Amino acid sequence: MTLILVLGDIHIPQRAADIPAKFRKLLVPGKIDQILCTGNLCDRATYEYLRSITPDLHIVRGEFDDKTQYPLSIKVTQDELTLGLVNGHYMVPSNGDVDTLAATARQMDVDVLVTGNTHRFEAYEEQGRFFINPGSVTGSFSPLEVAPIPSFVLMEVKMRMVVVYVYQLVNDEVVVDRIEYVKNED
Repeated sequence: MTLILVLGDIHIPQRAADIPAKFRKLLVPGKIDQILCTGNLCDRATYEYLRSITPDLHIVRGEFDDKTQYPLSIKVTQDELTLGLVNGHYMVPSNGDVDTLAATARQMDVDVLVTGNTHRFEAYEEQGRFFINPGSVTGSFSPLEVAPIPSFVLMEVKMRMVVVYVYQLVNDEVVVDRIEYVKNED
């Protein structure tokens, strides 16, 4: 089993001061195997913090990242699943449109597509694929989301199954929900 931290739309220091302390307490080095970041990392200190959690860090470029060496998309294989990672700011429409995301997942040939940009958590199955948007870990402002709720995802990947734990900071309390996806046999 692989434990993957999925987060993004961090926007430190432009739109947020820091990752909430209640989230930082949960993100313990040595427990997480890999990080997938949907971009808008924005500062070096946050990058170093994520690297302290695990050196296996995959980041895609968000529209506010000045690190042009980050790619627009990444594919990662875990067990029997292929995961795709994009920010989504360059997609038209860029508001998390289901058809656009499904076309991207087909084009990338992935079982699970992780995307960002909307600052809103979502997880759903569509056309035999699984889609995850971890939202904004800082709850930073977005014109696409009136009142973003800080959130991130921990994913357990084992064989053809993904178990998603979404962590949200609601009324200063951490709320956790669980969602499962199993890839269909081909």
